[in-house]
Amino acid sequence: MQRREFARNLLGTALLLNGFGASSVFAAPAGGRAIVYNCPAEWGGWGDMLKMIKAETGIEVPVDNKNSGQAISQILAEAKNPVADAAYLGISFAINAQKQGLVENYQGEGWKRVPEGLKDPNGAWVSVHAGTVGLMVNKEALEDLPVPQGWNDLLDPKYEGMVGFLDPSSAFVGYACALAVNKGMGGTLDNFQPAIEYFKKLNELSPIVPKQTAYARCLSGEIPILFDYDFDAYRARYVDKAPIEFVIPMEGTIQVPYVMSLVKNAPHKANGQKVIDFVLSEKGQKLWADNFLRPVVGELSKISPEAAAKFLPDSEYARAGSIDYARMAEVQAAFSEAYLQAMKS
Repeated sequence: MQRREFARNLLGTALLLNGFGASSVFAAPAGGRAIVYNCPAEWGGWGDMLKMIKAETGIEVPVDNKNSGQAISQILAEAKNPVADAAYLGISFAINAQKQGLVENYQGEGWKRVPEGLKDPNGAWVSVHAGTVGLMVNKEALEDLPVPQGWNDLLDPKYEGMVGFLDPSSAFVGYACALAVNKGMGGTLDNFQPAIEYFKKLNELSPIVPKQTAYARCLSGEIPILFDYDFDAYRARYVDKAPIEFVIPMEGTIQVPYVMSLVKNAPHKANGQKVIDFVLSEKGQKLWADNFLRPVVGELSKISPEAAAKFLPDSEYARAGSIDYARMAEVQAAFSEAYLQAMKS
């Protein structure tokens, strides 16, 4: 499947990206360990990735169920005696963590392969994959209701109590989804009032707002309609065989990268570095692609033909645009404050 126009929007770089080196830099002593905050086994292919990291490098990385906001709060609390070696974060959280001095630069083999624009030039963070925001819909849980086709559809009282989204003030996916709503409603990164008004209306319809991944709750039907990424929806449908449909809202949406950073004064620094390099290796990027995530190294065709054939058509993805990630980080605190205030009123 050809996704070159999507690649232009996502990467903002030439279509042909940096290639992979042939040599391996991942050898680690048996029994090695690295702590990576925010790597839930049921989200984004991390369960498979952690197994592969152990098999290929000898480094054991325990599952960690924090979200981006919780990860940053923990790193900040542990700053004098760090526990984590690396963190997997939404890009705006990583940029703000850099400003707070919580991460340190690492320009490793993986960082070198990632195109400009998808990494901090000094190595404070590096993108590892990307996804598109939309609606993950459990069709069976809807019973006789139609599958919603846009953000505005969800304001219909017939969907009361059926819509879920992660807390935009805590989880990066929640914040990304809120900005996708804002874009769809005509807002900008300098004007998020359209999203605030939208969530005030949605809040009157008893939405479900967890702070951490709600993937399993959507599969079970507890949350029939979940704001989430395409990769989660495709995994649910094609791997977990759930009655899930992914919808790219008719009003528009965004695609965003997720990144990794090395924690400042990491206790197992070398292993943390190897983990970051591995997820950006050919094997690591292929695993992301096979889990329906967009690779950031190599051509976008690194997604296997079998996986690519299961994506929505390019015409649907044309409604997904990129945004200014630095500005996304700058306005995050203000958005969170406005959102929380609106939910109280």
